[in-house]
Amino acid sequence: MVAKDYPFYLSVKRANCALEVPTVASPAKETEEPSNKRVKPLSRVTSLASLIPPVRATPLKRFSQTLQRSISFRSESRPDLVTPRPWSRSMPPANTKRRDSKLWSETFDVCVNHMLTSKEIKRQEAIFELAQGEEDLIEDLKLAKKAYHDPMLKLSIMTEQELNQIFGTLDSLIPLHEDLLGRLQEVRKADGSTEHVGHILVGWLPCLNSYDSYCSNQVAAKALLDHKKQDHRVQDFLQRCLESPFSRKLDLWNFLDIPRSRLVKYPLLLREILRHTPNDHPDQQHLEEAIIIIQGIVAEINIKTGESECQYYKERLIYLEEGQKDSLIDNSRVVCCHGELKNNRGLKLHVFLFEEVLVITRAITHNEQLCYQLYRQPIPVRELVLEDLQDGEVRLGGSIRGAFSNNERIKNFFRVSFKNGSQSQTHSLQANDSFNKQQWLNCIRQAKEKIVCAGKAGVLNSEAHFLLSPNGSRVPQVEATLEQMDQSDCESDCSMDTSEISTDCERMEQTNSCENEKQIETNV
Repeated sequence: MVAKDYPFYLSVKRANCALEVPTVASPAKETEEPSNKRVKPLSRVTSLASLIPPVRATPLKRFSQTLQRSISFRSESRPDLVTPRPWSRSMPPANTKRRDSKLWSETFDVCVNHMLTSKEIKRQEAIFELAQGEEDLIEDLKLAKKAYHDPMLKLSIMTEQELNQIFGTLDSLIPLHEDLLGRLQEVRKADGSTEHVGHILVGWLPCLNSYDSYCSNQVAAKALLDHKKQDHRVQDFLQRCLESPFSRKLDLWNFLDIPRSRLVKYPLLLREILRHTPNDHPDQQHLEEAIIIIQGIVAEINIKTGESECQYYKERLIYLEEGQKDSLIDNSRVVCCHGELKNNRGLKLHVFLFEEVLVITRAITHNEQLCYQLYRQPIPVRELVLEDLQDGEVRLGGSIRGAFSNNERIKNFFRVSFKNGSQSQTHSLQANDSFNKQQWLNCIRQAKEKIVCAGKAGVLNSEAHFLLSPNGSRVPQVEATLEQMDQSDCESDCSMDTSEISTDCERMEQTNSCENEKQIETNV
């Protein structure tokens, strides 16, 4: 074997020597070693290199974006329903790997682009992005059904009922977007340019109302999927799919959440097309109409999805006693925010902020479902006192823990308290990080401001229906009006409020008196 003819062998041999303890070989052995000895250092280096995990920075935990207005802190850990099995693999962080972006100017003839203005090229790029997004969405939805739904059903990894709950009405969305893609491709010219799209969008966008049921089901679908991941068969299947090239490092929930993210992106895409459309273009009016349509659809689905999420969590509240039940919870329609917090003793709590009440619970497993048992009496937001605590101000419970705790454990605290007669509560709650803490503070403050504003509006409305009677008592406006009419008939007195200008009252009284005297003379 000639060394110079195998540079790769030398490099691998050096790597092998670097990994092993060098030994001193005698010259006799070197000469006796046959030249045709089979050495497989490549597989050894490869196997050793595979054992060394790549160095990755811990991904920043971000709050998942949901269609509803409420902020849901879902990055927290949930209690393990089943002890992790030794044969189950740990799920790696699913880093989103996007497709390679395709530009209209790179897809079609470049010579045509020189004949168009810069603004028109940007308009064609925006229209092409809309069509390309529809094509990618259809491909992902079909992939979710073919690579996840059908195999799990065939292998009996999940029951048909469970899969229907998780996937919802996903099948019905595929022909919906195929319709729009077909319309956009029909109006595309041979050179790749598209002249009019506004009328197509105005006619197609109302079909997105069918997203109502799909988005409303996502809360229950996500909860069931998280629960089924505790089954090692489900976890192993999803892990194998995640490691496969077709997934692009996206897990199942990323695929199921793609329709929602696409829905909220439509207003942005249409505004981009409109921004590059000339004012005298026929598409101008149609695009403005289309934006109004999609904004209304997204707002309506947003409200219904928020109500569905609120109802889902209300149904999973477990009350230890009847006195914990509160009408403010029953009347709530929106969850402003919820998530895991810790008290100063390190106890994990799951806190819900509804519209008018703060509910502190503990996550438990009940009938193989994740439920929330009330930890304390619900706190009305109107009477809640919020206090932002500085880092280090709270002392952890227990002298030993407090003495040996580091600074990281006494950060990101805030306090909520409530006192009403003999009932009083005080909770020092710790968020995961400063951003999480600020989100909680903002949500609670906004909820309190909303209640205060609603209370002022109610007072003004009630004041509008009442007037002050001459003796200072409050009487309904209708009764006061009738009373004033009676007084004007009998006594010819001024019915104006005493807070009005006094000169006007005197003039009116004098005028009324003169008219009455003339009327009496006429009657006589």
